[in-house]
Amino acid sequence: MSHLFESLKMGQLTLENRVIIAPMCQYSADEGAATDWHTLHWGRFALSGAGLFILEATAVNPTGRITYADLGLWDDRTEQAIAKSLAVARRYSTMPIAIQLSHAGRKASTQKPWDGGNIIAADQPNGWRPVAPSPIPFTLDGPRPEAASIIDIGHIVADFAAAAKRAERLGIDAIEVHAAHGYLIHQFLSPLSNQRDDQYGGSIENRMRLLLEIIDAIRAAVSDKITLGVRISATDWVDGGWDLEQSIILAKALTVKGCQFIHVSTAGLSPQQQIPVAPEFQVPFADAIKHAVDIPVIAVGLIDKPKAADEIIATGKADAVALARGILYNPHWVWHAAAELGAQVTAPPQYLRSSPHGMPSPIK
Repeated sequence: MSHLFESLKMGQLTLENRVIIAPMCQYSADEGAATDWHTLHWGRFALSGAGLFILEATAVNPTGRITYADLGLWDDRTEQAIAKSLAVARRYSTMPIAIQLSHAGRKASTQKPWDGGNIIAADQPNGWRPVAPSPIPFTLDGPRPEAASIIDIGHIVADFAAAAKRAERLGIDAIEVHAAHGYLIHQFLSPLSNQRDDQYGGSIENRMRLLLEIIDAIRAAVSDKITLGVRISATDWVDGGWDLEQSIILAKALTVKGCQFIHVSTAGLSPQQQIPVAPEFQVPFADAIKHAVDIPVIAVGLIDKPKAADEIIATGKADAVALARGILYNPHWVWHAAAELGAQVTAPPQYLRSSPHGMPSPIK
């Protein structure tokens, strides 16, 4: 019996299986608006058989983009563009779809990765001055971001809530708040990037304040039909930074606030990070957090073998696994996993004859 292909309840949402497509930036938007690329990309993953598809990091305001080509959800134009691309995917799939709402903070205003990913100065085309908890650059020689004022913080919280309201109007099933990978909320959490001396800095309670305020604002903005979760980096992999102990404190606080899942990644805050990269290297963090909370926990990070993914679920280390690069490389990973584990997935009838001759089909 496959544990990976058991159903999973997250809030009001029931997933057909425990394979989740993690959010992956495409750097293909037009001033924040989804394009034909998104229609193709989302359509492909809507047919993948996964339990949940999380749309890429979606900026809640223009300055919250990582690059000038990031997806956004901050006005009618960006909302309508997402609606247009989603309509095509939904025509042939009933897979639940989530969206990751994000603000890049000091890691904003950069070139696309395939153009080098370098910082674009505020006075250059496609550039702007990033905001952050403190005026500390991401790299030693990088430009200093502007420290967010209390008024700025209030606007950012409101922008997350407004984007969440738009997401519900789009028919999105779940919202994931991006508090990982060195972006704005993670910057507030980590003492390496947050050196404020007001109510948003210093103690862990103060450093968690922005995220908890965003959760409260989103909860107030959307109905109970929306499943709400958070993605965190459980450690900075830097001495003196954000770590697992603090992540467990945060996870418990998030459950009190009504979060319905936690997606556990690591790193992204500092170029000084020392990461022991290996298959499933982040799973122990998900395991530790799962044993501290009673809501679903998603593990991610170099989980690319079906039997290993199944074992993570079977041994209780996580409730679901998320794939990113692995499913970009093999969009039919879920089908192949189902075949290997003796399970079945939902896919269009047009693909029913896709299995090799003489082999049972994993598609139902």
